This record gives sequence, C-alpha cells and structure tokens, in this order.
Amino acid sequence: MSVVPAEVLPGAARADGSPAVDTEDGVRAVAGLGPRARLWPALAAVYRAQLSRARVARIPLLFVATFQSIGIMVLMRGVVDGGREAQAVVAGSSVLVVAFVALNLLAQYFGQLRASGGLDHYATLPVPPAAVVLGAAAAYASFTVPGTLVTAVVGSVLFGLPLTHLWILAAVIPLAGAALAGLGAALGLLAPRPELATLLGQLGMSAVLLLGVLPPDRLPAVIQYARDLLPSTYGVEAFGLTFGANPDWGVVLLDLAVCAGVGVVSLAVATWAYRRAAVR
Repeated sequence: MSVVPAEVLPGAARADGSPAVDTEDGVRAVAGLGPRARLWPALAAVYRAQLSRARVARIPLLFVATFQSIGIMVLMRGVVDGGREAQAVVAGSSVLVVAFVALNLLAQYFGQLRASGGLDHYATLPVPPAAVVLGAAAAYASFTVPGTLVTAVVGSVLFGLPLTHLWILAAVIPLAGAALAGLGAALGLLAPRPELATLLGQLGMSAVLLLGVLPPDRLPAVIQYARDLLPSTYGVEAFGLTFGANPDWGVVLLDLAVCAGVGVVSLAVATWAYRRAAVR
C-alpha cells in the first residue's frame, strides 16, 4: 500500500482550510479565501436589507408612534398656550417619534437577535461589525422620517407656530436618530435577556417623553440636569429654537454638533457591544 500526500489528491485542501485547485498546466495551487467586504459597501447592503425588513414589519408601529406624539400634543394644547413652551412641546413630540423607533425598537431588535443566535449568522459573514451596527441604526433612523415630519407639521398648525424652518429636520432626524439608535443598539446588545432589552428600550423612550416633551422651565433643577444627559435633548433644543422669529443659528449649530458628537460615541459603544456579544 502506497502513501500519497494529501496535497496531490483531487479536491484536497491545505491544513489551514484553503481549498486546492488545478491550474491549466496541471500544477496544484491553493485558492485563498475571498477578501472581507469593505465598510461602506457592506454598510449599504445591511442598510437596504434592514430598511426592506422594517418597511414590512414596522409600519404599524410607526403609525402608533406618530399618533402617540400627536395625541400628546393635543393633550398639552389644553395646558400650554404658546411661546417657548409650545415650541418645546412640538419639538419634543417630533423627536419622540425618532426615540420610539430608533431607541425602543432597535433595543428590542438587537436583544432578540442576540437571544435567538442571529448574531452568529452575521459573525460568519465577511462584514465588518461597524457595518452591521451602522446599517441597522441608519435604517431604523431613516424609517422615522415620515412620522417625524407629520408630527412637526400637525404640531406647528395646532400651536400656531411657523413652518418656515422645518427644513432643519433634515439635520435633526439623522443626528438625533444616530445618537438614539446607537444607545438603543447598545442596550439591546448588552442586556443579558431580551426581556431586559425591551424594558430598557421602554424606559429610554419614557425618559425622552418626560424630559423632552415637557417644557424645561417647569421641571425641577435636578431633573433639568438629567435632561441634559439625554442624547435627544440637543436635537429637541435645536429644533425648538428654529420656531422663533430670529433664531440664534450659532446655538442651533452648537446643539447639532453636540448631538453629532454623542451619536459618534453611542455608535462606537454599540459597535464594541456587538463585537463583545458576537464572540460569546
């Protein structure tokens, strides 16, 4: 009986798992594994997949988030007459739609994904962890655009506020959405159980509701400090300032810059949490 090296057998593979193939001159060669996907193409692929999934599964919840925010404004209409308080109510209610989807639902999604073993599927793909987190966060944040616009328009009409500067939502939605989506993804990935991820998402959305919609001047000093820790606060402040006759655009840009900085940090934490959860 002769012993033949494994490298010369048809379809043989090296010890490292790379398959061997025949070249045209009969020489055995080793076929290397394909390269990992680059960040931006992988992010775009995850974004399209998540957006398609959210469009089918999350439309009823988007209606709930929008009607919830409009209902809150209708209730506050009996308490708030106008001025800065009305601006705070409309701005807070509009950003609340973003919080409901980007924070609450994304925390639930990643919590369920971790519990069901869905992270193992992503871990086998040649996709950077940042692409998974950023793609899902971007999809959930962009999914809030229609509801936020409807809420802002209805609130402005309800309280008699000008519609002139609603274009600022083009900056508020992605920046506040990134900050809240990063927070929601981190909560879902770090929670040991999906039920706890759901609870944390609900608590986060409740904090945005209580501290973002209520006029800040009516809150106790301690609660105002807690309000400053919320990522959505700066998006609410930036949007609310644009309802004035002469908005201070320097302050608006500063609030948006803070919101963007918080978004970068929260998405970085969510990416770290994804890596941590994927290797367990």
